[in-house]
Formats: sequence, C-alpha cells, structure tokens
Amino acid sequence: MTGASPRFAYGTNGFAGHRLDDAIAVLADLGYDGVAITLDHHHLDPFLPDLRRRAAALARRLDLLGLGVVVETGARYLLDPRHKHQPTLLSDHPGPRLDLLRRAVDVAAELGAEAVSLWSGALPPGLPPEVGWERLVARCAQVVAMAERHGVTLAFEPEPGMLVGTLDGAFDLWRRLGEPPALRLTLDVGHCRCNETEPADACVRRAAPLLAHVQIDDMRRSVHEHLEFGTGEVDFPPVLGELVVARYSGLVAVELPRHSHDAPAVAARSLRFLRAALAQADTAPAGR
Repeated sequence: MTGASPRFAYGTNGFAGHRLDDAIAVLADLGYDGVAITLDHHHLDPFLPDLRRRAAALARRLDLLGLGVVVETGARYLLDPRHKHQPTLLSDHPGPRLDLLRRAVDVAAELGAEAVSLWSGALPPGLPPEVGWERLVARCAQVVAMAERHGVTLAFEPEPGMLVGTLDGAFDLWRRLGEPPALRLTLDVGHCRCNETEPADACVRRAAPLLAHVQIDDMRRSVHEHLEFGTGEVDFPPVLGELVVARYSGLVAVELPRHSHDAPAVAARSLRFLRAALAQADTAPAGR
C-alpha cells in the first residue's frame, strides 16, 4: 500500500481540564503531529480582547512544537450559557454564530490552520426542512465569502441529528453553493458507523475528493456516543488504509470530547492504537 501517511492529532475539547498551552505540550510530548483546537471560553476564547495577538502567540508556539492545527467551532455553551450549541446557522437569529465563524476564520488565518470545521445545526422545531435549507445555503454562502477573503479552507461536517447529518447532505450543500473550492469536508469516522448506510472505509473512499479534515473515534450503530478505540464497532485498519490510498495529507484528529477527566492517558492510548491500526493497514494485501 502506497500513499501519504496519516498525521495524527487530538482535539482540545478532550482536554477541557487543561490550559491550552499545557494541552498542546502534552500532545507534542506524546508524539502527535497536530491539534484540533475548539475555540472556547478556556481555550483561545474568541470573544476576549487581543484575539489576533493571542492567536499569533499560539501560532509561534505550535510552530516551535512542530504541530499542525485545525480550528473547531463546536463549543457547547460559548454562545449561549443555557442552550447547547445555540444559536446555529438555522436559527431565527444566527448573528452570534456567524460572528463566531468570522472570528474562527480570522484565527485560522493567523495560525495558518489547515481548515475551519463547522456544521449546520439541528432543524429548529416547527421549521420546514426547505426553509432550513434556504437559511443554511444563504448563511454558508456568507461564511464561504469570509473564508475566501482570508485564503482559509472551510471543512463542513455532517453531524447526526442535524439538518446535514450524512455525506449525501454535505455533498448536496456543496452543490447548492456552486461547488466553491473554499468549502470542503470534515469526516468523523465514528459518525460513519453511527448513521451512514455504508461501512466507514467506504465513507472515506467516497469523501476523499473533498476531504480537508478527519475526526476519528469509535462508535456503535445508531448511537451517537464518541468512544475510545476498540470499545465500539469501527474497523480502523481499512479506514486508515483508505486515507493512505487517497493520499490524504490533512490531520486525523482524535475526537473524544467526554474524556477530559483522563486526557493524557486517553491521548497516549489513542495514539498507540492508531499507530498499530496503521501498521496493520500497511501490511494488508493491496486491492479491495
């Protein structure tokens, strides 16, 4: 099997008990190639003063540690302290979400980030799906224009339970927006097992032409719960093998947002697991 070797990263939403600088130091020491930074009140809060200066300092730190970076925008209560993930791009008043995405694009430009990951949000109660799609397309067009002005890549993630919950929906959105080069895909491998109709490795193969970011975790069919590797139902060597064959060169970021209580140990176990799975993929017979 030939191709690019996956570059493993870890999401800071799984290090909620750590200062950001401490988290990235731990990940660098463990041997990770990058970090997926969720902008949040405790990790590079995008609403505090001097954001550009703080982002520039972080960029220098990441460069010193040799870490690649993706910017994530899925903080739970950053915009509304009472309602998780609200407002979204589908809400009646999406201004705070659009402001967050604008700031995320600014941060990504300062960091030299490989992508900004985002998602649609769930359809608000009583809102017809066609109206949800109209809102999503119009508001994503605004975010795409922001990204184009800054030379930043957006990576749209299908998320179970949201208006765009599958790869088919993500491709549909991309086409409705006119297939802009600045808009690509985030693929969460666990989501493939949770709610796609095809195996995770087939999802990778289908998504590969548009992939800008990969999140990786274990999961079970029809249960949206991010699990440590080996405790769910995903077969990882074929997934990593497909990334190698596709010559995917972006980050493959561990996504375990509920494991902060044991973050350093979980991160160490995760990297060992992924390296072993990649070794198995590399020794598998060529072909499909």
